[in-house]
Amino acid sequence: MQPDLSPLDSALGDDTDGYLLDADGTDSTQRYLSGFDAPDPFVTCYTPDGVHLLVSGLEYGRATKEARADTVTRLSAYDYRDRIGELGRATGRGAVVADFLADHGVDRVAVPGRFPLGTADGLRESGVAVRVDESDAVAELRAVKTAEEIEHVRRAQRANERAMAAAESLIESASVVEGVLHRDGDPLTSEAVRREIELTLVREGCALDETIVACGADAADPHNRGSGPLRADEPIVVDIFPRDTETRYHADMTRTFVKGEPTETLREWFDLTDEARTAALDAVEPGVTGEAVHDAACDVYEDAGLPTLRSDPDAETGFIHSTGHGVGLDVHELPRVAPDGPELEPGNVITIEPGLYDPDVGGVRIEDLVVVTEDGYENLTEYPVELVL
Repeated sequence: MQPDLSPLDSALGDDTDGYLLDADGTDSTQRYLSGFDAPDPFVTCYTPDGVHLLVSGLEYGRATKEARADTVTRLSAYDYRDRIGELGRATGRGAVVADFLADHGVDRVAVPGRFPLGTADGLRESGVAVRVDESDAVAELRAVKTAEEIEHVRRAQRANERAMAAAESLIESASVVEGVLHRDGDPLTSEAVRREIELTLVREGCALDETIVACGADAADPHNRGSGPLRADEPIVVDIFPRDTETRYHADMTRTFVKGEPTETLREWFDLTDEARTAALDAVEPGVTGEAVHDAACDVYEDAGLPTLRSDPDAETGFIHSTGHGVGLDVHELPRVAPDGPELEPGNVITIEPGLYDPDVGGVRIEDLVVVTEDGYENLTEYPVELVL
């Protein structure tokens, strides 16, 4: 993938020569600008004339082959070890990076908000002007995906759906003993379902940091991972957001299941949430704001007399989160599908995930993953929406 980085030129403006990163390859902005992945921090500087990397000798050979960079330089070219021994690790690193920047005609840089303070102080002591990029220009750039990036997300989503199918099968095949789901004579737990999800994703070439399998009152907290035995007749929220280990792009999907007979309220909530999902999807098109899409979901709930954060910013039950977010190298990135959501553009990959929550009822959430197209959207999610197993 070769993204067009030229929009960064306008973000630099007349008072900045380059955009600087000092982070390892797990930092999504670093990976996006450099096209390189390393376990230890390395330096990337974008200028209108090219992308320049400063790496350790250990990573030099691989960086010259794999990085999307016009130049790659070793730290040893600037006597790195001697200088951190003389000046200290932070100040010495800053001095080395300052010399590296000078070689590329850069003495004024923009940096992201989480740029290392030690490196920034060292650069300033060496006479380099450092300003924080309040606009988060690279995040804005990353929000619009190329066709190749969309295919990366699509591949992760197909793996995600196979993992969801494994979870659903495990829940559906469980027996019920005194209101608790059992499998092979033992209670079926949130932890056991998560293990099945994780094993499936590993076989599919994906990894994940965590997964939500939350039952009953646990499901009333949108980010409760869930624990312990799963129970019949109660909602089980399964939210999976894996990362493809090769491309590093994410997917995201949520389904809510009931093994047994849901209450009348729970069934009503599920139908309303599916209606809110459909209303939000129908609103998605280029030029429409993320706020307008969020409003479409809120309208459904409020028309049914249920609270939302739009109607009551202090609400603790009802629809208590935004409708969605961008997905890419990070599972949560721009654009926001929320009260402050900007205009959507073709190439935005976003979730649509309305939900309702109350400890007395449980939780319901349904989440699809879509890409904004020139004339509407494409739903990357093929998984069915069904409550009762």
